[in-house]
Amino acid sequence: MMVFMARAATTSDVFNAIAERQRREILVLLQSGERPVSELAGELGMAQPGASKHLRVLREVGLVRDRKAGKLRLYSLDGRGLRPVHEWTGGFERFWNDSFDRLNAYVQDLEQARQEE
Repeated sequence: MMVFMARAATTSDVFNAIAERQRREILVLLQSGERPVSELAGELGMAQPGASKHLRVLREVGLVRDRKAGKLRLYSLDGRGLRPVHEWTGGFERFWNDSFDRLNAYVQDLEQARQEE
């Protein structure tokens, strides 16, 4: 008899952290500048403790920074943490460029055939 144990979710790297849709939404919101957790929670339609949990994960992997401003804790985007994602996705740039080049050639061939009719 085999017993399978559920693997604990890990958020120890950027890829796992941004796998969660709401964390990606937080990053998008932070592109416009610093925001307090209460504002982020309101924008996302979630309770503040849930937003705080997501922000903690994002902070731990280096995607956000926080600072105290009086009683508020303000969060901001730290784009340097996205470097591994950028480098990984950049490896697919040639694939997409080649695909678009082939699509462009196909469209031009169709257009030329239509004009010759």
